[in-house]
Amino acid sequence: MSIEKRKKIAVIGAGYTGLVAAYRLSQKGYNVEIFEAGKYPGGLAGDFTIEGAPLEIAYHHLFKTDKDIISLTKELGIQDKLQWHDSSVAIYYDQHLYPFMTPIDLLKFKPLSFFNRLRAGIVVFYLQKQKNWQPFINQTALGWMLKHAGKQVCEVIWEPLLRGKFDKYYDKVSMAWLWARIHIRANSREPGDQGEKLGYFDGGFKVLTDTLIDACKKAGIVIHTEAKIAHIETDSSPYIIIDGKKQSYDAIIATTPSHVLAKLIEQEKPTKELQAYCTQLTSIDYLGAILMIFSSDQDISPYYWHNINDNTKPFLVFIHHTQLVSKEAYGGKYVYYIGAYLAPDHKLFSLTDAELSDLWTSELKKIFPDFLPSSISEQHIFRLRNAQHIVDTNYQSRIPAHKTPLPGVYLSNFSQIFPEDRGTNYAVREGNAIAETVDEYLAK
Repeated sequence: MSIEKRKKIAVIGAGYTGLVAAYRLSQKGYNVEIFEAGKYPGGLAGDFTIEGAPLEIAYHHLFKTDKDIISLTKELGIQDKLQWHDSSVAIYYDQHLYPFMTPIDLLKFKPLSFFNRLRAGIVVFYLQKQKNWQPFINQTALGWMLKHAGKQVCEVIWEPLLRGKFDKYYDKVSMAWLWARIHIRANSREPGDQGEKLGYFDGGFKVLTDTLIDACKKAGIVIHTEAKIAHIETDSSPYIIIDGKKQSYDAIIATTPSHVLAKLIEQEKPTKELQAYCTQLTSIDYLGAILMIFSSDQDISPYYWHNINDNTKPFLVFIHHTQLVSKEAYGGKYVYYIGAYLAPDHKLFSLTDAELSDLWTSELKKIFPDFLPSSISEQHIFRLRNAQHIVDTNYQSRIPAHKTPLPGVYLSNFSQIFPEDRGTNYAVREGNAIAETVDEYLAK
C-alpha cells in the first residue's frame, strides 16, 4: 500500500452509516478514526440488556427488500444469525383490536363500510404497483388519501397513523413518503411466502453491531466514544476541534443530524454558499421518540405489531417482540415495546419515568383489559432526540447535498434518504455510498 494512499479520514458518528463508511474506506487503504458523542456505537440500533439478553433501545426488524444490510451480513459471515419470522399485525380502533394482515382481514374490517373496505384495498393495491413516485412529491399524504380513499378510510386508517407518526406535522407529510412505505413493504415478500416475514438476528441487532465494530477495529480503525467535537473548520485541509485541540484530516464525514452539523461548522467564514447550505440544514425539523420496553409473565396479545389508531391514546405503536421471536432468549419472559413520536416540546417529555409508566400502563390496560401492570418484571424507558425527520411537500428541494461547501467535509444522514424512510438498510446503503464519494474526492 502506497504512502500516498494513507490519507486520514474522520467519521463523526458511530451509527450504522458511520461504521459502514469507515469500514469501506479502511478497505480502500485510508486511515480512519470514528468519533461518537455517546457512550456506545450503534446509533438507534444501540442496545441494552433486559432479562439478561441484549435488545435494541428502538424496535428493529428487516424486510426481505433490505438488500444492502442483508448483503453486509453475508460479507461479515453472520448470515446464519439472521432468521426470518412470520409477522402479524393488528389495528386498535374504537376500543376493538382487528387483525390486519390479509385482504380477507380488510374485507372483515367492520369500522369501514363494505364499499370503503373495497375502496381502501384498491387504493393500496394501486400504490403497491405504482413505480413512479414523482407525482406524489407535492401532494400531502392526508390530502391524497382523502381524495382517493375517501373520508371514512382516511379518518379510520390513515389520519391516526399520520398523527401518531408525525405529531403536529401530520397534515404536512408528502405522499411520496407514504407511497414508499406502502410500496416497499408490499414488495418485500418472495414467491411462496404465505405472509409477511420479518428478519431478526439471533442475539438481537447487537450481533451485527458488534461484528461490524470488530471488523472496523481489525482494519485499524480507532473508535472514540464520548467524544465531544466542538467545531469543524477548514484551512489547507479540514480539521476538528476536540478537547481544545486541533486535529487535521484529508476528509471529514459527519453522520450527525443536519442541524448538528450546522452547529459544528458555524465558526467558518459565512460565504453565501455556506449560508445557503446551513439554511438547508436547519430547515429540517425532527421529532423525538419515547420508548418503554418491559418484560412480563403475561402473553398480552397474539399479534406482533399493533397500530393504535386512536389518537386519544398517548402512544402510536405497541409491539409484542416475543410474538416475532422466541421468549426463550429472555428467560421465558414476554417482551414488549410501547412507542411514540413527539415534538421536542411535547408534555410527555417532561414526565418522570414513573409518571410515564403509570400513564402508559393504565392506557395499555384499557386496550388489553386482562393486562396486569403488576406482572411487569423489568422495565426501561428511553427518550431519543432526532428520531424522525419531517418529510413535507417541499422536502426534496431542501435535502442537503452530501458534499458541503467546505472542502473535504461531507454529510451523510437519514435526512438525505428520500422518498424512503430512515432505517438500518438505508443506513448501510448510505454508508457504502458516502465512502465511494469520499474516495473519488481523495483520489483526484
